[in-house]
Amino acid sequence: MQMGEVIRQRRRDLGMSQSDLAQAAGVDARQIRRYETGDQQPLLTVAMAIADALQISVTELAGRPSHRVNVTGDWWASWQTYRGGEQKIATQPVQMRQEGDKVFIASTRRGLSAEEGGYMWSGELRLWDNEILTGWYAAEDGSIRSKGTMYLVMHPHGVYMDGRWVGLGYDDSIMTGWATMGKTSEDSEEAMSRLLSKEASGK
Repeated sequence: MQMGEVIRQRRRDLGMSQSDLAQAAGVDARQIRRYETGDQQPLLTVAMAIADALQISVTELAGRPSHRVNVTGDWWASWQTYRGGEQKIATQPVQMRQEGDKVFIASTRRGLSAEEGGYMWSGELRLWDNEILTGWYAAEDGSIRSKGTMYLVMHPHGVYMDGRWVGLGYDDSIMTGWATMGKTSEDSEEAMSRLLSKEASGK
């Protein structure tokens, strides 16, 4: 892939206009148009600024494929949790934004109603070896103290991931449960069902 195509495709993937990219990279919007059409090639220092703005390496900007998994985008997360001794499965949409090996994650809607204990949260993960995501989360609702850690394993093809969360529960006790993420709510819920089935069968 030519550099101009990489710039245009990555910019669109991130929802950026040419003006947005120009501002983030500190160049004129007309230059971005010239780079995308292939009329000009950026100097190394400009290429580095564009790559940083697009959250990719200069090598990737130059059109050499990267083998790094990229999880940026919309996902669905499912959580096994408990309230009053009763198991609840919450599924909610989340957004992830990856910058190198760092991934910022935030819920965009509650998985359970506020009355059932649902809350909005955000966190930060680290991608290890294109396979493992580890990190933390914390509630964003002022009255909710929940916070904890996540450990997720990315499965082949990157369609879903599963693992566990450990955190501070509703009654200030340490809790844990299964956690899954998928590109669709169905992917996430199916992954959760598999984990619950394995747990029930003792395998």
